Amino acid sequence: MRCGHWRRLDLDLARQAREEAASGCIDSAVQCQLPVHEGSDHYGFLDDLEYGTALWLRWCGTREVRLVVLPDCPVIGPRPDEEGCFLFADHAEQHTWEDTTEEIESTAVHKA
Repeated sequence: MRCGHWRRLDLDLARQAREEAASGCIDSAVQCQLPVHEGSDHYGFLDDLEYGTALWLRWCGTREVRLVVLPDCPVIGPRPDEEGCFLFADHAEQHTWEDTTEEIESTAVHKA
């Protein structure tokens, strides 16, 4: 399950993100893309940049908010479709495809 923390971008940060983003389109608020976690660092995906990197909004509580460019996580899931992790390299916790697997298994158990 994904972290429930959201962060709104202030105007200056949104302007800077639009200038750096490959698409030029940025959402005004982002949800932390990490699985539910104990730490106070949150990461919201903003846009892909050049191949293998993405622009993220990183925040810690209410005081520290900044844009960061991070390399993509190189880990590929175990299923035949070889879906990769949608997070950044060296992220904590589980990969995004692990979260999906748990949700599918949980849904299947509830339907039985």
